[in-house]
Parts: sequence; structure tokens; C-alpha cells
Amino acid sequence: MSTNRQIDQHSDRFISTLTKNTVAIILAGGRGSRLKSLTDWRAKPAVQFGGKFRIIDFPLSNCVNSGIRRINVATQYKAQSLIQHIQRGWGFLRGEFNEYVNIIPAQQRISEEWYKGTADAVYQNIDLLREGGAEYILILAGDHIYKMDYGKMLATHVRNNADMTVACINVPLEDAKGFGVLAVDDTDRVVEFAEKPANPKHMPDDPTKAFASMGIYVFNAKFLYEQLIRDAGDSKSTHDFGGDIIPYIINNTSTGAPLPDSCVGAKNGNFYWRDVGTIDAYWEANMELTKVIPELNLYDRDWPIWTYQEQLPPAKFVFNDEGRTGKATDSLVSGGCLISGSCVTNSILFSDVRVHSYCDIQGAVILPKVTINRNTILKNVVIDRGCVIPEGMQIGVDLSLDAKRFYVSEKGIVLVTPDMLGQDLYRVV
Repeated sequence: MSTNRQIDQHSDRFISTLTKNTVAIILAGGRGSRLKSLTDWRAKPAVQFGGKFRIIDFPLSNCVNSGIRRINVATQYKAQSLIQHIQRGWGFLRGEFNEYVNIIPAQQRISEEWYKGTADAVYQNIDLLREGGAEYILILAGDHIYKMDYGKMLATHVRNNADMTVACINVPLEDAKGFGVLAVDDTDRVVEFAEKPANPKHMPDDPTKAFASMGIYVFNAKFLYEQLIRDAGDSKSTHDFGGDIIPYIINNTSTGAPLPDSCVGAKNGNFYWRDVGTIDAYWEANMELTKVIPELNLYDRDWPIWTYQEQLPPAKFVFNDEGRTGKATDSLVSGGCLISGSCVTNSILFSDVRVHSYCDIQGAVILPKVTINRNTILKNVVIDRGCVIPEGMQIGVDLSLDAKRFYVSEKGIVLVTPDMLGQDLYRVV
């Protein structure tokens, strides 16, 4: 089969008839309980990231940049802010060209139960997928940060004559215990899969690393439907791709792994892919962006990350007096922010943040619409949307005190939410 590959001489993008004949479904229904109170009011894919984005924007942008413009987003847990964000930021696709981002909440379309697992979430919408008439189905997790050209993965899938292809990344063997781990033969065929194994198998050519699933799967559409229907009738199944579908398939079909250059900008097999599933991982991934040259390039015009952005005035820094200078260094500061006579260092301020005078802010991830009153010290913190930090409060200075009122992570990152401050908000976040 010809892939009709088209590559701009200044771009790493792979556009093909394969991507145009693919329908994507992004699984975005999970809470992400390891993010603690940060997901009390929103699903994990709706969590803000990188100063102006939400996590869901990354798989959505990857689809659009790859030429996949028929996209379904399956939602379930506290999805209102996620739905609102997609409606506002992703309505530019044109239905008359058979382009769309469809939001598919749990509707009990097939049974009277909500989604029971990742595979069940797809199975319950099998009629919508069939209606799309695609030859290939791309299954994506909605809660990871990365850039990936799915067109290259699709080309590999077809070239390998595979029924299913699993995208994987090299991780240190010790870290692999938290992932689905694949074993492959010398033809890149998957021969074994274990979900979060105690003793993960290493790569054939590197005993220090393992192949970890990225939660990205390509299926031949007909084959996927057969597997979903079979799994739905299995009373012993938990109806999960990693726990049930993939292990069943491995010994009965042809599977494969993607080319190592599927991730945009990857060099020497080093891919940027982050599971920001814990407060520590979330904080660290945001902090990486404050480096002079971060691994994740948000300024890449060849592979932009699209999002909805509220129309706000530019960020503003005021006062240049002795001991009262408004400034930010090694930081990302979004529109609508006002830093008044305070020092911000190695931090990310999302939109519409107000920082009053004489504050010292270091290593802070501050979500939208936060107000920080005078004489406040913040160090190594995540401040949730809408918080009003009282005057003179110190957070991240005395972790034993912080643990009595906020959440303190294993690595000493302090999460602060309005509820923890006794500030009851009715909100869509």
C-alpha cells in the first residue's frame, strides 16, 4: 500500500492517506487520583499545564498536526471543564470536510452501566466508530505530555502488516514497574506484555532498560471491533486494554512496535514523554519548562500545541523601588498577570494571576485566577485555580506546618487548593 508521504522540507511532519483514513478516540474519562485534590473538581486531562495549556491539548494537537482530523474524546469523571475547554478551543475543524472533535460522554449507549474500563469505553461507542467508516482506529490516553507524529506510527503499522501496534518508550528498568512492559523479538513483534510487573523484562540489547507502553495503540478497525465484542462477552475480563485486550491478542495475532522517530524532535532515541500522574511529576514537568532550553519545545512553529486562550491583556510588571521591584526570571508568565513589586523565580504563572507587593515566589506552579497578597513566601508549591493566599502566609518554608493544612508530596512539593484554605468556590475549573 502506498502511503503517499508528503514532508515539507522545513518540517518533520508526516502526512499521508493513512492519517486521513484514521479515526482517533482519546480516553479522557479518568480522575487521576494520584494528583490528589488537584482533580477534586476536574478530570486529569483537564488539568492545566505549561502556563496556558491543558493536558488534553497535547494528544489533540498531535492528531491535528498528524493530519488526523476525525477525533472522539470519551469523557466520564467531572467532565464539565474538559467539555467547555474543547468546545471553546477546538471548534475550528470543519464538519463539511468531515473533520470534527466529538465529545462522547458516558451515555449507557449499549448497557445501563458507566464505562467499566478503557476497552469498555471504546466498546460502548463502537457504533459511532463504525459510522466513521475508517480503516484504522487510533486509541490514545488523554493524560500524557508529549509530541508525536502518529502518521509515522501508522506507516509502520501498515508496513509490518500488523493487526495492532503499540507505541513504546525506553525507560530505566526500575521505573518500568509502573508501566505496561512489552517484550519484542528481533522483528519488533510484541511477544509478551505485563501490566506493572514486579520484575520487568529488559530490552534485548540493553539490560538496564525496558520497553514501556505509552498508552497509544493503532488497530485495524475490523480487528478492533472483533476484539471489543469478544471482550465484552467475557465475564472474567476487567475490560481494559492493558489488562485484558493486549495480553489476549499477543499470542493470536501479528503486533508490532513503532519506528523510533515517531516522536517529534526525538534525537538518538530520546523522546519527551511525561506521565504527570503525581504531584511530584506534575511539578517537575512544569519546572522543566523554565530551563533555558527545555526538552519540550513549546515555541516550535512546525508542531504547535493548540489550545483555547481567554482574551486577556499582556502580563504587567510594576514598581522598581528599593526592595519593591516587580520582576520574573527563568519563569513563564501568561496573559492577564500582574506582578506588583514582587520577585518571581523559576516559576510558572498561568493566566490572570495577581501578585501583590513584597512577595518571594520560587519554584511555584500557580494556576489561573490566583491572588497572592502582600508579604507572602511561596517555595516549591502548586497553587490551584482560584486560591486567594492571605497576606503574610509562608508556604514551602516549614513542611511540618504545611502538612497540617495542605498536601505535602514525597519530594516536598506543597499542593494548595481553595478548599484547604477554607475558601468554598462554585466553579468550573
